[in-house]
Amino acid sequence: MAIKQISVFLENKKGRLLAVTRLLAENKINLRALSVADTTDFGILRMIVNDTSRAYEILKNAGFTLKITEVIGVDTTDEPGALNEVLEVLEKGSINIEYIYAFCTAQSGHALNVIRVDKMDAVNDILEQNGIKTLAPDEIV
Repeated sequence: MAIKQISVFLENKKGRLLAVTRLLAENKINLRALSVADTTDFGILRMIVNDTSRAYEILKNAGFTLKITEVIGVDTTDEPGALNEVLEVLEKGSINIEYIYAFCTAQSGHALNVIRVDKMDAVNDILEQNGIKTLAPDEIV
């Protein structure tokens, strides 16, 4: 199942990330997952929030450059080799990974992996056929 992710392009300057999180907090939008990749001049903040459409409008109206992309959420156990199993399945299915970020929840004993792939239309079937659980947007917690 596809999950909507917001990518925000940020100048690599003090306070830019804070400006995004402040706007989200002021508008009661909850961050579910995030990743920041940076270069010398700019960064890309990738995030999943509880209200994608509203967050997009708020950030767009504040002058941020952003886009919405689809990613897949994959649930794995929090143990050695669990992510490797997913990656092996994707490799066998000729699915290329563009990027990935992950986090663990100590209470559940699971790792939640957010993955952007080149073949979003095929990835769900490949994972399902191999018994790998994908996550709905509200399951990213």
